[in-house]
Amino acid sequence: MSPNPPTLEARRIAVGEVDLSVVDVGEGPAVLLLHGFPDRASMWEHQIRGLAAAGYRVIAPDLRGFGDSDRPVGIDSYTAPKILGDILGLLDALGIEDVHVGAHDWGALVGWVLAGSVPSRVRSLTAFSVGHPRAIAGAGFGQKQLSWYILWWQTVGVAENQLPEEDWKWYRNWAYDGAARGSDKDLDRQLRDLERPGALTAGLNWYRANLTPAEFAQTDWVTLRDLPPIVCPVLGIWSDREMALTERQMTDSARYVAGPWQYERISDVGHWIPAHAPESATRLLIEHIDSVHKGATL
Repeated sequence: MSPNPPTLEARRIAVGEVDLSVVDVGEGPAVLLLHGFPDRASMWEHQIRGLAAAGYRVIAPDLRGFGDSDRPVGIDSYTAPKILGDILGLLDALGIEDVHVGAHDWGALVGWVLAGSVPSRVRSLTAFSVGHPRAIAGAGFGQKQLSWYILWWQTVGVAENQLPEEDWKWYRNWAYDGAARGSDKDLDRQLRDLERPGALTAGLNWYRANLTPAEFAQTDWVTLRDLPPIVCPVLGIWSDREMALTERQMTDSARYVAGPWQYERISDVGHWIPAHAPESATRLLIEHIDSVHKGATL
């Protein structure tokens, strides 16, 4: 890595109805990093620095509702078309034609849909933790059991009242093996963000806007049946201490990939792979992107 790593200061960029806080560092082919719930672009710190040092331009936005980006009011403000519109609008504003995508959690779901619906804009996809949405829907009852919290979070006001109880005890137990505040910088960052006015509701609205209880019960994501197969090279990465997602939902994603498919399993790591396995995550991401470039230049 460079002895003078880039600073990760963000700037606000107007994209349609929202302003997004965006880290934009490095020079070279563009890599777009998409975080999930309840994160922000800085979760990718290790990957941003590694990619920039490897000769890439890295674009890492706080997605709408998260971090220092705008948090519009209302469930309908967080539908997939609006989120995709933000991303495409951001690329257009920056004059970027196509990108490699690295994505985690909700960001990974967005990445899958982006790669399928606008294939000309996505050169490769690296999906951390979360597989293709149709693979998640069809991954069996075990996946439904792990995803039960999505039903809890559907009712406006209920999760907002219960999640912060006892200093976010349920969330700390579920997502961080019971870690106390102050013991994990990523947990602390997430809790600080969630405690800001309107931030928890904005994050929960991603679930409410894009997955109804009726859709949750189905074995296929009906609204995505017409999504074309993914034609770019895809790397799926899953970790064996994952609390919300089965391995099957990632490996079954191969069914929806028409291009090259690769799968990597990381041991002894929970859901937050980019932050809690930073060296492995960065290495795998760079190797995958590099392999696409090498293949393109043969």
